[in-house]
Amino acid sequence: MVSRSRRMIAGALLAGAVFAASCGAAVSLPTVFGDHMVLQRGEAIPVWGWADPGEVVQVSLEKASAEATADAAGAWRVALPARAEGGPFELTVKGKTTVTLTDVLVGEVWLCSGQSNMQFTVVSSLNFEQEKAAATWPQIRHLEVPRVPASLPGKDVSPCTWTVCSPETVGGFSAVAYFFGRDVHRDLKVPVGLINSSWGGTLIEPWTPLCGFQQEPTLSAFADRVGLTLPSSAVHKRELSAQLGVMSTWLAEARKAMAAEQVVVPAPEFPKGLLPLQSHQDPTMLYNGMIQGLVPFALRGALWYQGESNHGDGMLYTDKMKALIGGWRQVWNKPDMPFYFVQIAPFEYGQEAYDVLPRFWEAQAAAAAIPGAGMAVIHDVGNIKDIHPANKQAVGIRLARLALARTYGRTGLEDSGPVYRAMSLAGNTIRLEFDHVGTGLAARDDKPLSGFEVIDAEGEDFVPAEARIDGTAVVVSAAAAPQPVAVRFAWHKVAEPNLMNKEGLPAWPFRAGTVPRIDVLAKSVPEAKDLELLYDLDLKTLAHDIRYGVDRSAEIKGAFDRVAYMLELRKPGEKTRFVYVSMDAFSDDLRKLGVPAVAAKAIFQQMVKNLNVVSNVEGIVTGTGLTGGVIEFWPNNYSHPNTLPVPNASSDLWDFGDQPVDPVDGYGSMQVGNAEAKQTVFAINCWNGGPNADVGIGNSPESAVMPNGDANTAKTRDWTFQRNLSQYSAARLRVLVHLRKG
Repeated sequence: MVSRSRRMIAGALLAGAVFAASCGAAVSLPTVFGDHMVLQRGEAIPVWGWADPGEVVQVSLEKASAEATADAAGAWRVALPARAEGGPFELTVKGKTTVTLTDVLVGEVWLCSGQSNMQFTVVSSLNFEQEKAAATWPQIRHLEVPRVPASLPGKDVSPCTWTVCSPETVGGFSAVAYFFGRDVHRDLKVPVGLINSSWGGTLIEPWTPLCGFQQEPTLSAFADRVGLTLPSSAVHKRELSAQLGVMSTWLAEARKAMAAEQVVVPAPEFPKGLLPLQSHQDPTMLYNGMIQGLVPFALRGALWYQGESNHGDGMLYTDKMKALIGGWRQVWNKPDMPFYFVQIAPFEYGQEAYDVLPRFWEAQAAAAAIPGAGMAVIHDVGNIKDIHPANKQAVGIRLARLALARTYGRTGLEDSGPVYRAMSLAGNTIRLEFDHVGTGLAARDDKPLSGFEVIDAEGEDFVPAEARIDGTAVVVSAAAAPQPVAVRFAWHKVAEPNLMNKEGLPAWPFRAGTVPRIDVLAKSVPEAKDLELLYDLDLKTLAHDIRYGVDRSAEIKGAFDRVAYMLELRKPGEKTRFVYVSMDAFSDDLRKLGVPAVAAKAIFQQMVKNLNVVSNVEGIVTGTGLTGGVIEFWPNNYSHPNTLPVPNASSDLWDFGDQPVDPVDGYGSMQVGNAEAKQTVFAINCWNGGPNADVGIGNSPESAVMPNGDANTAKTRDWTFQRNLSQYSAARLRVLVHLRKG
């Protein structure tokens, strides 16, 4: 008999290899099976592993047993009958050799995953010495999966061992997982197994299986990218076959050239898309290396604490969560598997826009509406100076409340803070109704309610509002908004508002109502009435792939003779600044008139005729029929030698006389200039940078910080390297055309 402990795995594998020479390979189990493990109660218990092809394997747990025969690849699998909580037991797997696992418990098993806030350990949490002294919980077990990515789905995770909770071991446990498990164990009085598979700084995409991406149409690019790399996929085989044909042709031609003593042309480059993914941040890489090897180990559900690395995704993160949740449920064949996750905490995030987190929280809230999912809100226990808040006790407890109420059926247990339900207008006030008010609403610090803002029917921006509790509702108003029409709450990346229910759970961020859109274009530009809207873009959504809110490029028919651009920028608490510029059409392709991202295939560096400019920005030269109009539209990097040349442009700084250079998929420039006035009319650069894009009206400050951090080395008039989009609460670009009559 071979008695195996995970701490002896290397020796066991070596011994097994020697033994196989004369007696066949030793029967083996995946890493997740080990001494001190916890098996899921109340469900069939899958057990699987490897042996010699055709070998009969018997698995026993107490009085239950099951038998299987290893297939041609040596794989086998059985399902032991469901059983109630209990233990300790021995799990015995017997083939030509025997593996016996000891101190096995049956209880509740949860997969705990995400990035650094899930990886964050108990030793770094609040009051560790007290937590350590109280950590004698022998029925709580923890398995930490090593951080190893994989290009292809793995049969197993890297070696690791189950650890029994004690004052000596608890410091190395995932803090969120431990505090969750402790509360569940205290309440249910059953063993709890916590499988911690997390990696700091990671995106959601590498944790998602291919089948998850395939479920979401908006994520098809990820599915296509992964599928192309898989040797088993039809598309990989097709593309590889085509490449082999190209190589075969080249090889034949090369041999002819060599025989004729002629120059051999270089071999065709192997398509990069066919190569295996390499980075641990690439899609599916952590699923392959750190999750797939756990499937189909029986689980009750999953906990997820991730998002800091995706916090600029906005609502796209909802689709990514659908892919993750749907993918995990599919591979485990548990369509209703509970999935509880954590709202990421308020944090400064450098110079990024104030609303970058509220938009992300909105996406997380939408993901919480996925059946079987739930979110723990934690903006009251964060640390705006530290992306890793130490109060993991509160996080774990709130996740446990979700599980106890929704998965384990604890009645009368409030599992959420107040969630916005409805609003009504009454004179100069807005009345807000909430779900999950519990036994009543309250202010956490007994101070006036904070974090509420309203906007007036004639207003351009939100203003702070006074708020008071009225029964189960909150009434808000502001003297600066006598006709409020919309409200928002906790709409700032460092928001720590104090509204909660009396159970101590904080209210969820939200926005509601209809924000007035005062059309500055129609109000300020008479010629706009004769134009057709082509594109409308919220610049706050800028990314490598441009997504217009309105795209009529396939709808508009007929020739056009004028093109116009309307850029609006507004900082918090300020009036909208705008510039409108129109010119004779410089292209007959509507698809090339918007932001010149790579997909648009638009590269224009030329003078344009009959410039009309309207603006409320001081210093902008306005008028009609202006000469000196020039555009610089391209996705490339660019340098500043004035090679065109453009009148009045400088070769010593970035302005309206620059030159595109490689790579094509580079920094990116969308600029209109007035060379006669020595002025940038507007600029939108580096849309790949999202909140760090450059936007501006008129000439920019001439000093900027280079990407390498060298200050005062970049001389610019066209906003290059200003990285200022995050300063604006609203930024909008509209592209319009004038259809030729007749």
